[in-house]
Amino acid sequence: MNTKEKDLKYIMHTYGRYDVALKSANGATAYDEDGKKYIDVSSGIGVNSLGYCDRGWVKAVAEQAGTIQHMSNYFYCSRASNLAEKLCTLTGLSKVCFGNSGAEANECAIKIARKYSFDKYGAQRNEIITLRNSFHGRTVTTLAATGQDVFHNYFFPFTEGFKYVEADNLDSFKNAVSGKTCAVMLELIQGEGGLNILSREYVQSLVRYCNENDILVIIDEVQTGAGRTGRLFAFENYGITPDVITAAKGLGGGLPIGVCICGEKLKDVMTPSTHGTTFGANPVVCAGANYVVDKISDTEFLNEVETKGKYLQQKLSSIDGIKNIRRMGLMVGIELESADAHDIAVKCVENGLLIITAKALLRMLPPLTISYEEIDEAVKILEKTIKENN
Repeated sequence: MNTKEKDLKYIMHTYGRYDVALKSANGATAYDEDGKKYIDVSSGIGVNSLGYCDRGWVKAVAEQAGTIQHMSNYFYCSRASNLAEKLCTLTGLSKVCFGNSGAEANECAIKIARKYSFDKYGAQRNEIITLRNSFHGRTVTTLAATGQDVFHNYFFPFTEGFKYVEADNLDSFKNAVSGKTCAVMLELIQGEGGLNILSREYVQSLVRYCNENDILVIIDEVQTGAGRTGRLFAFENYGITPDVITAAKGLGGGLPIGVCICGEKLKDVMTPSTHGTTFGANPVVCAGANYVVDKISDTEFLNEVETKGKYLQQKLSSIDGIKNIRRMGLMVGIELESADAHDIAVKCVENGLLIITAKALLRMLPPLTISYEEIDEAVKILEKTIKENN
């Protein structure tokens, strides 16, 4: 049996896969088992922030794997403490809790918010408000936090204690607040929800209202963090300081990581036995993440992310069949005039471009290190594909 046949026989069908079996890659260029070349503007859904097989990242990971590959969290780990120091220093927040994914990081944030409110106000102040079209993970609790009805099925009973409000509507949020409200959780750009970019005015007003009422502000930066928007974290583009941010995906550069970072008033909320993880803070993962953070926190690097984003947007804007482009940094949503985004994505793969969707939009999350030549090639393939299907 080949790779596809084994997959179909032995792996649960939880993903509708494209008909490609990748074998090797470098930068934003990948090759399948037949040697066919692809330009990848999905980067593993925003995970390969430095592209495939960045030499420095590979070296950092390999060296750590040959030193200590894992240790229990009952012991101190220099790779983890160094990474935590960097993240706290760069964000202005105070303490980090490590996990293995964005969903885990969001679970941790939910627990922090509820325990903070339990300790200060009692057990009944436990409700968290999230936005319609949000996406916060695949666990039962983070599905419950996700503001999309399509995800609220099959796995009953879902975790209680969530309310959903319309994005960019402060009155909708205020009307949902009650004496039970302990936090709000939001993505500044709703990635899975269709690349919806929240307005700066709305976010600032919401944060100000929450600060005045001791409602914690949790910013889900799982997809928008790690330099994706041209700043280390998207909240920096909004001129706010959250109480909690969560990050994952691109932070590890290709290895599984999740982090929940909290501010000063929350730094001592979680105590021994209130949370835990077997693999979180794994030294190999943290070695890779330390390398990623050192690289993407450089101002010139982040400025180049924005420059490449503008260049990509300019190139896309000239393509017939594209109606609108939503972009911040190298997080790009492409609204088509008439073609079906999923159909175009499948045809793009056939033509040598790995691209994904977000609801009715095409979605690009290219490596932050993508070259201008790779951008040009990706745009050329997309233009050809749209033209073939008009």
